[in-house]
Amino acid sequence: MVTFEPDVVQDIRFARSADGVGIAYAVHGSGPPLLIDACWLSHLQFDWQSPVWRHFLVGLGSVATVIRYDERGHGLSDRGVTDHSLQARVADLEAVADDAGFDRFALLAMAQGGPVALEYAVRHPERLTRLIFYGSYAGAHAGASPEEIALDEAFEALIRVGWARPTSEFRRVFSSLMIPGGTEEQRSWLDDLQKMAVDAETAVISRAQRQNADSSARMAEIDLPTLVIHSRGDQMNEFHHARDLASHIRGARLVALESDNHIVLEDEPAWPVFLREVSDFIAPDRLPDAAPDPEDLAAILSPRELEILRLAAAGRDNDAIAAELVLSVRTVERHLQNAYAKLGLQGRSARTAAVARLLSRS
Repeated sequence: MVTFEPDVVQDIRFARSADGVGIAYAVHGSGPPLLIDACWLSHLQFDWQSPVWRHFLVGLGSVATVIRYDERGHGLSDRGVTDHSLQARVADLEAVADDAGFDRFALLAMAQGGPVALEYAVRHPERLTRLIFYGSYAGAHAGASPEEIALDEAFEALIRVGWARPTSEFRRVFSSLMIPGGTEEQRSWLDDLQKMAVDAETAVISRAQRQNADSSARMAEIDLPTLVIHSRGDQMNEFHHARDLASHIRGARLVALESDNHIVLEDEPAWPVFLREVSDFIAPDRLPDAAPDPEDLAAILSPRELEILRLAAAGRDNDAIAAELVLSVRTVERHLQNAYAKLGLQGRSARTAAVARLLSRS
């Protein structure tokens, strides 16, 4: 466990992708499950105290059970990986979704996570309640101008030359484009994140393969409630990508944020707009404040979660439940955490009361 704010912790776990690569993911917050399709630059531990990302983690964790992960070759996930193809990245998302244990969830695609999310949504529509794109695209070069393509080639040269340097002059180019409205502290943190999240060789290899990923043809196949949020002045992924997503996904709603930042910062007016839009959009996934009656639980919890919750209601501790069901204690703990999240229960007292209520009505 890593301490974040009072009473807020993240639980770091590991999933195994189809090709054996270990993918690190973290769970925090309370409410309906929201799986974030990984950003390019992330480090589950380093992000936790970030002056750039902290408000995202706190804000989203206040309205949802957030599942986020480090991409292969990045952060706490296995390093030294050379396969960053679209198929491998979809398999990583599948592995995290399966290991986290939620039957259904909302999927939030950030930045270059768009093509992966589109592929996953077409392959596994039964797993998703809704789909969100933030600062994202269907394909990096879909509708790109010659200037954007030339800029991308310049970025690759910058990574090769300057990523691993002890000073941050070259990495600052990326930081300035991502958060042109950021403070020196925020830009310096992004400078450090780049070097900490991924080595130069992997950065070049993974970025080249991501640039070739294009799931534009999948947009017409999406049949899910979809929200597209994008900063109007985004310099990393230009706003035309948002229009492309919203115009080709049936029924999608587009929200333009009045910001020039690729990562909307906490002190700008666009931030509460972003959080409100996401919160309102996932509201249908949220359960009532009161815990449901036992007869309704089967529609909410998986059979294994319900079985474990009933044993907990009968007074068995995690060790006893694990022994009776021939499971590891960690697996029992994970099922209980997921059950509590689905029931919208937060805090030890609320969970204890819910278990007691289930016992009294069973």
